[in-house]
Amino acid sequence: MSSKRILILNGPNLNLIGKRNPEVYGTETFEEYYVQLTSEFKGEELVYFQSNVEGELINEIQEFDGDGIILNAGGFTHSSVAIRDAIEAVKTPVIEVHISNITAREEFRHTSLISPVCEGCVFGFGLVSYRLALGYFLL
Repeated sequence: MSSKRILILNGPNLNLIGKRNPEVYGTETFEEYYVQLTSEFKGEELVYFQSNVEGELINEIQEFDGDGIILNAGGFTHSSVAIRDAIEAVKTPVIEVHISNITAREEFRHTSLISPVCEGCVFGFGLVSYRLALGYFLL
């Protein structure tokens, strides 16, 4: 079986995982979690990119050559038509991921502009949400 190339793409403020709102996002940094994922899935090519800049996220979506994208667009989930359009324009399947249960949070977080153009959504399981999305691509 050939290995898969998967992009994990994190949006704004997700560089603060482990520091910001630990009651929501936990105390482990994403970099620590990413080391665990790459160790657990050694046969796969996992690529990680994080940016607070909308255009950089769009560039990554458009330029990625691989089997799937796991996207936590952060606050852009609820506001970025441009990211939605980028997802819709590419052939690479995208799974939307969130660490928290966005439907149990503030009202403005209940609407995702990107969900309708994603293959699926995983949210509310902490950092494990990424592993669950990765599992989909590796089935």
